[in-house]
Formats: sequence, structure tokens, C-alpha cells
Amino acid sequence: VQLQASGGGWVQAGGSLRLSCSVSGGTFSSYGLGWFRQAPGKDREFVAAMRPGDRNTFYGDSVKGRFTISRDNAKNGVYLQMNILKPEDTAVYYCAATDARNYISSAYRRSSTYSSWGQGTLVTVSS
Repeated sequence: VQLQASGGGWVQAGGSLRLSCSVSGGTFSSYGLGWFRQAPGKDREFVAAMRPGDRNTFYGDSVKGRFTISRDNAKNGVYLQMNILKPEDTAVYYCAATDARNYISSAYRRSSTYSSWGQGTLVTVSS
């Protein structure tokens, strides 16, 4: 499985960006999909995830109400709409995929749950 993230860039605080991630290989519709981010000097942080099937979504506390994860099974794509961006959202954002059977309890929040990762896309939010 290969993932490629895009859509990062520079934006002023309060603005919006939409990240995209294309997924190739395997059965896309069966994957649990997630977004994580990593700021300089910090650990990788869970941002959002979506289960296949019922498409339940989950968000990190710091982005809840501002970010929205979505997927398009026809295009093998997963997206992260980011609104009301803040300087503390500045980070490299990574998309990730895993077999949905690995989504046990709150496992979707852990980076170790995901077996495939994109290369990351940088988001910079200026104050």
C-alpha cells in the first residue's frame, strides 16, 4: 500500500487548508484511515481517523470542531479539511492506513496501529 499526501502550504491564522492523500494498492474501502502530525521537537500527534463501513470519525481534542476527515472510496482518497487554523497547528501532516480489524477500542489514536504511511506534507500557520 502506498500513500501520497499533498495540499500543505502556508496560511495565516484563521484560514483554511485541505489536505489530500491518495492511496494505491490493496482494498481501499476496507482501510481504517488516519491523519497525524508532528511539530519540530514534538512527538507525533493523532489528528483524525475514520473507520470504513460505518465511517465513524474520531478527532484529537486540539482539532475537534475545526478539522474534518472524509474519504472518497471511488477515488481512493482521504482528506482533511482544516478550518480556523492556529499557529500551533504548524506541523508536518501524515496520512496513514491500516486494516480496519486493527481498530480495536481506541487503537485508531496510536501511530503504531497503522502499517502504511504517506511522506508528509508541511503546514505552516503564521500569526
